[in-house]
Amino acid sequence: MVTFIDKYLLYSGAYNPLWIIRDLKSLTEEQKNKKGTTVNGDIALIEFKANKQPVGLYEAEEPFTQVKIKLYNYDKLYLFTDGFTDQFGGERNKKYKSKPLKKLLLANCKLPMNDQQTILNDTFDSWKGTEEQVDDVCIIGLSL
Repeated sequence: MVTFIDKYLLYSGAYNPLWIIRDLKSLTEEQKNKKGTTVNGDIALIEFKANKQPVGLYEAEEPFTQVKIKLYNYDKLYLFTDGFTDQFGGERNKKYKSKPLKKLLLANCKLPMNDQQTILNDTFDSWKGTEEQVDDVCIIGLSL
């Protein structure tokens, strides 16, 4: 669930995290030292973990954790399914994984969203090659 309140975002997720890319100068010390933060020059990708449970009925169902996140001008928010990162391909027919996706988004985050979409599509198709697509792929990018 994603809800905007003033300049804050309330986030809770199922399995896949929320990634926010923002200027390094806007990061708190806690965000800079957070395990899921990746720094690239003057920008950083902050990872906000999701709960490890599905949205639907689940045997060990618990309430979803909700995180309140302060938003800044020029933040880029990315929500996604696991289809891109779980896709087999490349020279050794391995999964793409999240670390290369983080690097790809950081390298292109200053481009318009349409250009980022083209780069993501081209990268996915190139990685997949002749392999069968294993899952749905959905990446939502928002630029503030």
